[in-house]
Amino acid sequence: MKDRQTWQIGSVEIPNRVVVAPMAGITNSAFRVTVKEFGAGLVVCEMISDRGIQLRNKKTLEMLFIDETEHPLSIQIFGGNKASLVEAAQFVAENTTADIIDINMGCPVNKIIKAEAGAKWLLDPDKVYEMVHAVSSAIDKPVTVKMRIGWDEQHVFAVENAQAAEAAGAAAIGMHGRTRVQMYEGSADWDVLKQVKQSITIPFMGNGDVKTPEDAKRMLEEVGADAVMIGRAALGNPWMIHRTKQYLETGELLPEPTPREKISTAKLHLERLAELKGEKIASREFRQHAAYYLKGISRAAKVKAAINQAEDKQTIFDLLDAFVEKIEKQPLATLKE
Repeated sequence: MKDRQTWQIGSVEIPNRVVVAPMAGITNSAFRVTVKEFGAGLVVCEMISDRGIQLRNKKTLEMLFIDETEHPLSIQIFGGNKASLVEAAQFVAENTTADIIDINMGCPVNKIIKAEAGAKWLLDPDKVYEMVHAVSSAIDKPVTVKMRIGWDEQHVFAVENAQAAEAAGAAAIGMHGRTRVQMYEGSADWDVLKQVKQSITIPFMGNGDVKTPEDAKRMLEEVGADAVMIGRAALGNPWMIHRTKQYLETGELLPEPTPREKISTAKLHLERLAELKGEKIASREFRQHAAYYLKGISRAAKVKAAINQAEDKQTIFDLLDAFVEKIEKQPLATLKE
């Protein structure tokens, strides 16, 4: 390693230890470019269906758009059929500039599991080996795996699954410290993550309950993870990425953003979403992001409700601008703890 912060997945060099997790419906190019600007070392595209790629579904193929500023970047695919998963990986390898291809084995949602994909494989290390080996043998780019620690408390095959993935040719593993049954409830089990890290030789990205820069440091130090994977804590909050990167590199804890800074980035995010998807779809999709950007700012309920009715970019911009001006006239009511 050149220095403490750079590391590698296969031959792909990653400039720092902060990875943004793939999140369905969230980590499209507009979001990824934004967190990249805030310092993310690696960004991972939302999961893409192998069937969608196989059928050349227009919506699916649009999800494969990559901006040139995003590298290094990983595209995550999912599917339950070996042949179609391999075909999807080959298509992504040949038709996009993705640096890394990630296989999803962690998605806890029923729709995905019924397709014999996502977290279903966590019950069967042999299946993990079979699928990862098939994909990694078929393409030249590094293949990584994102998984959960297990199906439920009785079936935590985290170490076996991680070792199977490594033996099958995976170049790195990202793991969320919850089981499938937990979904996003309860807390992530970092002890299991630590066991996994100690049982493999490839890079390990720890995920789950990293809510602050201090948590990220603990993930690296206590779990021994090579990188920290941040998901929900980055929603409407790319500062989490910037603050974490800074804290890991210098030990300095930067202040939280002001409401004006939050709104300014929210507007930039909407602008990018509109360029990517067209104004109407972007305005609707932005509603969930707006709620995250406004989280923690007091008296935001009205503006959230108004944004949820808005159908165009300018209306949302005007609402956000008016809101910032209003709260800056009431300096005591900025951010709630």
